[in-house]
Order: sequence, then C-alpha cells, then structure tokens
Amino acid sequence: MQAQPQVISQPSQQALAQNRVLRNTYWLLALTMIPTVIGAVLGLNTNFSFMAQHPIMGTLVMFGIMMGFLFGLRKARNSVFAIPLMLGFTFLMGWWLGPMLQYALHFPIGAQLIGVAAGGTAAIFFTLAGIATVSKRDFSFLGNFLFIGLILVVIASVANLFLNIPALSLTISGVAILVFSGFILFDVNRIVRGGETNYVMATLSLYLNVYNLFVHLLNILLAFSGNRD
Repeated sequence: MQAQPQVISQPSQQALAQNRVLRNTYWLLALTMIPTVIGAVLGLNTNFSFMAQHPIMGTLVMFGIMMGFLFGLRKARNSVFAIPLMLGFTFLMGWWLGPMLQYALHFPIGAQLIGVAAGGTAAIFFTLAGIATVSKRDFSFLGNFLFIGLILVVIASVANLFLNIPALSLTISGVAILVFSGFILFDVNRIVRGGETNYVMATLSLYLNVYNLFVHLLNILLAFSGNRD
C-alpha cells in the first residue's frame, strides 16, 4: 500500500511561518543585549565632556548617526549585512547610555536604581509580550494612538533640550513609558498575526521599545531617588 504524502494546509503553513519569525525575533533580541551591555560598559568609561559643553549639538549629531544606522538596516534587512548592522546599532545605543549611567552612579543607590529599571523593563516586556502572544484580540487598533503619542514624546523631548524643565522631563518619561509599553503589545501582536514577516525589522522595533522603556524608567527613578553623593 502506497503511503499518502502529508499535506500541510495553508493556515498551518502560515502559523508555522509566524512562529518562526517570532522565535527568530526573540533570539536576535536576546543577542542584541550583549553588544548593548558591552557598549554601556564602554560608555561608563568614556569622557562625555563634549556632551556636557554642547548638549544640543551632541544630541543632534548622535541622532543623525542613529538615523543612518536605521536607514541602513531597512535597506539591508533581507541581506547578510542585516545582523552585523543590528549588532553595531545596539552597541552604539549601549554606548549612548554612558552619560545617563555615569549620572546614575553618582547617587548612593545608583547601581540599585539601574538594576530596578532593568528588572522593571524586563517584567513589563515579558508580561505584555505574553499577553500579545496568547490573546485572541487584535491590538492593531492601538497603532494610530501610539503613533500620535510617539510624535508628542519626540516633539516634547526636542523642546526640552532647549527648555530643560525637570517637571516636563518627568511628564515626558511618564507618557513615554505608556507609549512604549503599548508598542510592545502592538508589535508582538503584529508579529503573531503575520503583520511583520522580517525578523530583523521585528527585532529592531522591539529593541527600541525596550531601550526607551528602560531609559524613561531610570529617569523617573533617578528623579525620585533623593540627593546624590
């Protein structure tokens, strides 16, 4: 008796492809933490005196470099250069944490605050990613609201480069935490539903969400932590 070939239905093939994208995204996201930590350690030992003297110019230059990396990643997302570019980008982002980490470590409990911010970021990510993965609900309706929130955060952040108002900085961080938490839910759900089929770009989205969530959590913790040494 001749064996019948096994036929996999199209929905099953689609589910397998979506699971593969999600799995590869999580693996690459975990890998990006290595150059981020290495960059952060290097940033801790970097003299950022130029940034202290010219904060606006330094921020704009760094922003331009990051935009160049993002443009390159989008162009190379289907090539062999995508992962090296991603790792280079995440190293740069880790190094860019240097001034903030240096400032944090001037606090008596600075190291603990960094740890709390990292732990809080991980807890928020795993909770929301789990909800987005197992939920039957489509969270695509959040897209427009989150995009508007992101634009407001960017505009307010640029304005505060010139205004330098502590209360505005805290407000921006509070809103940013909500926005990037929402983006985690939105982006993971989009991957699960097949809205993103390139795991490099999926990883980039989630990395930026996690990175910004950590930065703004740490900013709020530092603001309420008391006096420095």
